[in-house]
Amino acid sequence: MELVLRVLPLPADANANGDIFGGWIMAQVDLAGSVLPARIAKGRIATVSVNQFIFKQPVSIGDLLSFYARVERIGRTSITVHVEVYAERNPADLQVVKVTEANLTYVAIDSEGKPREVPRS
Repeated sequence: MELVLRVLPLPADANANGDIFGGWIMAQVDLAGSVLPARIAKGRIATVSVNQFIFKQPVSIGDLLSFYARVERIGRTSITVHVEVYAERNPADLQVVKVTEANLTYVAIDSEGKPREVPRS
């Protein structure tokens, strides 16, 4: 798996209990998941489906999140990616835990937003 994004959630990303909103995490996963397909497609891509999304543990303010991605499948116009998210917690006694994992599919699109073939080179 390849490190594609690293981010620190801020207080504005948290609810009243100090847990980071799931929607914020989902948005970051979508950004991280798009990195490899954009390289492979050599151009515009769009998210077409979130095939699976699992929240394994809550994320808190101060957790450093690392997003790792791996290409699962390359189709004619689409690319499916698996993303895993790890949180680094408590720097004095460092713990690294998997907090989220997801599978997403992106489609290569042309300048008009229509599907196009993924280049094979």
